[in-house]
Amino acid sequence: MSISVANKVIDAAFESDEAFQHTLLKVIKEDLELTAIEFSEYANIPPSTLYKLMSGNREPNMRTLRQIVKTIRTIEGSDKGDFIAVIAARPVLDNISESKRKIGGTLCTIREYSATTMEEAIIAAVRAEREGAKALVCAPIVSPTIEKIIRIPVATIMPKNSVIEAIEAVALKIE
Repeated sequence: MSISVANKVIDAAFESDEAFQHTLLKVIKEDLELTAIEFSEYANIPPSTLYKLMSGNREPNMRTLRQIVKTIRTIEGSDKGDFIAVIAARPVLDNISESKRKIGGTLCTIREYSATTMEEAIIAAVRAEREGAKALVCAPIVSPTIEKIIRIPVATIMPKNSVIEAIEAVALKIE
């Protein structure tokens, strides 16, 4: 049985200030893949307080520790089911720089599903829904089919700028 990220922080807090400091820093950067500023925003903790905790210049009070653990559990929960699936070819997915994004005051996890054929995209959509996706984003060529087979909302990628750039690039090649 694996220990949750939030429980790692709790255990470290009981172990020592140094263990808490080290674990909190590791959890934010590696496990949650957030910057300290992003985490402080999600946790509603001033960035200066978080930096003092991570540098060992301050011990956490109970209110702050509870807020840190609550935020980690919320983010952990979003990884287990509350996410938006994006189905696209790998080069498109490589342009997505965020794995979490605050939308309308809610932290959303973005999970990538690589697909290079319509069949792979349909399979990825079914898999994403089974894994707990709350919504899905995909290409217009496959979205009508996906909307017929899954029960979650589907949004279609409309890459206006990239289509124009591609037309310009290919026009230069035929001159």
